[in-house]
Amino acid sequence: MSHTPGVRQAQKRKTRQALLDAALGLLEEQSLSSLGLREVTRAVGVAPTAFYRHFHSTADLGVALVEEALGSLHPMIRTTLSPGEDDEERIARAVELIAGHVAAHPAHVRFIARERHGGVQPVRRAIREQLARFAEEVRAELATDASAAGWSEPDLRMLAGLYVDQMLITASLFLETLDAPEEERRRAVETARRQLRLISVGRTHWLD
Repeated sequence: MSHTPGVRQAQKRKTRQALLDAALGLLEEQSLSSLGLREVTRAVGVAPTAFYRHFHSTADLGVALVEEALGSLHPMIRTTLSPGEDDEERIARAVELIAGHVAAHPAHVRFIARERHGGVQPVRRAIREQLARFAEEVRAELATDASAAGWSEPDLRMLAGLYVDQMLITASLFLETLDAPEEERRRAVETARRQLRLISVGRTHWLD
């Protein structure tokens, strides 16, 4: 009996994750605003009332999906700005990491791309807050670089926002070419590198 609470908690976590996974699968073909909780519970095989033991609403579930999709990416974002590398190395590292993430988590990337400007306000806000965190982390990393000497805080924030936005654009580009022929995927990689290089060139000459 002493293990019963632990078993119960483990089962609760398992059911919650099953609801998240089911919702993510259903959202491959529709937006969150059209998703019904009965669809989700039916996919998991639990009663609709069980949904409310884990989430207040489908919007609440969507916010949890945002955390699942973006919350673990903060170390990766910092890795793309590792000190001691030149711009070409950083660009290559960033493109490689984004491509790997898209290949491993296409449903999460598709969810964020669709819901960033979707019809569920709490989810839009959660995505915006996560992206703001990314931008602040990128700004802090950029501020430690010798090339940032003389930059104002507003300009560093602007640059950080450009990098974060470009990472999202790159992820969407790779998502679109995920099942494309090899040549098309190579062109997507080269386009991503050129776009990041353009930001880098602008950064180098900003104070000229």
